[in-house]
This record gives sequence, structure tokens and C-alpha cells, in this order.
Amino acid sequence: MIAEKKKLLKKRKEISARRPKFVRQESWRYKRLKKSWRKPKGIDNKMKEKRKGVPSMVNIGYRSPKAVRGLHPSGYQVVHVANIYDLEEIDKETEAVMIKHTVGGRKRQLILDNASDLGLKVLNPPARIEEITDMLEDAMLEEEYELLDEDIEGEFEDEFELDEDLDVEE
Repeated sequence: MIAEKKKLLKKRKEISARRPKFVRQESWRYKRLKKSWRKPKGIDNKMKEKRKGVPSMVNIGYRSPKAVRGLHPSGYQVVHVANIYDLEEIDKETEAVMIKHTVGGRKRQLILDNASDLGLKVLNPPARIEEITDMLEDAMLEEEYELLDEDIEGEFEDEFELDEDLDVEE
């Protein structure tokens, strides 16, 4: 089953590579027409007649295999998640997590932690997850140093005298 799915995903990629960009007829000619596809309906329309030299029209031959239609390129079904409670309903064999873009940093980190505990695949993890964890650790260390500085301030009350005889080269 898995080998067959990989084969179909590869086939879908090949079909997508050959698929032309379908554009609305004469959208290249008029600024008021957007590029988004509209089916040509005129009686003498060249695109509808599939004449040579005219952009191709949408047809069923460009479609991908039904078994892999709508799947992520990794082969998983995408499940959009906004909170940690959505993770409980995910089947880790066939589905993968995609964190919604509106989720903030703190909740995103909670979702990532819970997903890793449940053994789920996250399709859009932070780009620099190691750097983020390093930054968090550094911030925690700085807080500890500040606490230590407050404790140490009273220890060294003796003032030291500097030697004035030292020659400083400029």
C-alpha cells in the first residue's frame, strides 16, 4: 500500500510538471481581465476550438490520480490545528499536523511539544527551531545571572586601590 502510494505521488508530481498554467482567454491582452481561469464560451472561440498556438484549455487529462488527490507531498492527509485539543483526534498513521498561521508563539510551542509526545508529524515546524530553543535557554540563563548578581552585590564592599605607577601605552 505504501509503495503504491509513493508511486502515485511520483506520478502526480510528473503530471503537475507537465500541466500548463491555465489562463483566462486574452487576459494577456487586456489589463481589466485577471489571469484566473474562466471557460471560453464564444461560438468562434479559438481556445475552445483548441487551435494550435493558443493556450490550452482545462480538461480531465491533466488531473492527478484519485488515491493521492488532496494529499500533502509527504503522503499524509493535512489536518489544520489551532489548539492542543485538536491533536487528540489525529490518526498518526495517515494524518499530519499543520499549525494554523494565526497561532501565536507560546501556543505554537505547546502544540509542538504535545505533537512530539503523541508521535505526530508536524508539516510546518518553525524554520529555526534550534535557534528558538537556544534563545529561550539564553533568556533563562540571563535571568539566573541577574538573580546571582543581586546576591553577590553585598559580598565585595572593600574598595581596591589601583597602582598609579603603571605605564599605559597609547
